[in-house]
Amino acid sequence: MQIAIQVNLTRTHAFDVTAQVIRQLDALGAAVLMEREMLPTFGGFPVRFLDAEQAWQECDLFIAIGGDGTFIHAAHDAARYDKEILGINAGSLGFLAGLEKTELPLLRHLIDGNYEIDKRMMLCVEHYRDDALQEKFYCLNDAVFARGLSMRMCDITVDCDGKRVNDYFADGLIFATPTGSTAYSLSAGGPVVDPTIESVLLTPICTHSLFARSLMFRPDKTFRVEVRNPDLCQPLLSCDGEDSVHLTAGSVFQIRRAARNCKIIRIKAESFTDILSRKMVERRV
Repeated sequence: MQIAIQVNLTRTHAFDVTAQVIRQLDALGAAVLMEREMLPTFGGFPVRFLDAEQAWQECDLFIAIGGDGTFIHAAHDAARYDKEILGINAGSLGFLAGLEKTELPLLRHLIDGNYEIDKRMMLCVEHYRDDALQEKFYCLNDAVFARGLSMRMCDITVDCDGKRVNDYFADGLIFATPTGSTAYSLSAGGPVVDPTIESVLLTPICTHSLFARSLMFRPDKTFRVEVRNPDLCQPLLSCDGEDSVHLTAGSVFQIRRAARNCKIIRIKAESFTDILSRKMVERRV
């Protein structure tokens, strides 16, 4: 078995956790793959260093070591190559992690196959200008439309399957998957959704209305989004917290369920509510 590791070394315990993971996988007879830029840091370990694309293509599964941001970044690569992924928490919250840094002996189950796969839906966001496709993005958590440096609120129209949903005068909008329902959408007042209930959440951010609330849609719906005053509010689009895209006049976005999904490895027998309760208590929420 070949296992690709992606790690965020800015996390305090990331190097030590990664070293332990590599040693345990090697003892279990698994080959560890990492991208070449990790050679100066992990060159003394039993690791095969490759160009990133080659490593991701050749591996059987991914391990992401860090926090939730690290996991989501690695999950995009895993989903693109239709590979399974396990998160190991070396950060603070680690809501998406399957193992804590104290549970590394459980890695043996990657070899014996004693684990379950939790398939999570993703969103596809297409950016059009003058009816021409400009860019395409994928989201495991959310696509966020938000005002930029300007203090002016955004005037945003949303259609669903060709019919108007609402005109929002707000700081922005969040389109979230059930996975993302515990992230920014929750902070903006949206509901927590069990990941087995596939759906798309639409949550406004600080909307200037007494009645606008988070809405839940079936996963087969297609949305059209346009910010009608981009020159005033200088809006941005951010997908899963990655680099932001500046919106200009004529920018229109289509959001729908992606053809790909994320296959998350679950080694421990924890339910969604178990994880939710434990992690939220840890954050004193």
